[in-house]
Amino acid sequence: MSTPPLPAGPTSKNTNAFFLQAGLAFGVALLTMVVAIIFVPVDPWVRAFLALGTLFLVTSSFTLAKCIRDAQETTQVVARLDQARVDRILSEHDPFRSVA
Repeated sequence: MSTPPLPAGPTSKNTNAFFLQAGLAFGVALLTMVVAIIFVPVDPWVRAFLALGTLFLVTSSFTLAKCIRDAQETTQVVARLDQARVDRILSEHDPFRSVA
């Protein structure tokens, strides 16, 4: 019995529903924070500080997500290159060749 072939490339483990849920959760959280900043009874300087903090948190979250994604893609590419090297070595190996 032969083993089934491995997939050619990385497969996505996330569904469309997961992406939708993540996007909606981000939107609700950001909207809630913006509404809270608008309606909080404080001086404009405090409101501006909270708004800048929220903006910084959002941009740093996207940067962190990008860094994690890039690290995962690099790991997958290295693993695929290693697998291709092993496949090439195995395909070139002839066990019946004499070593003279």
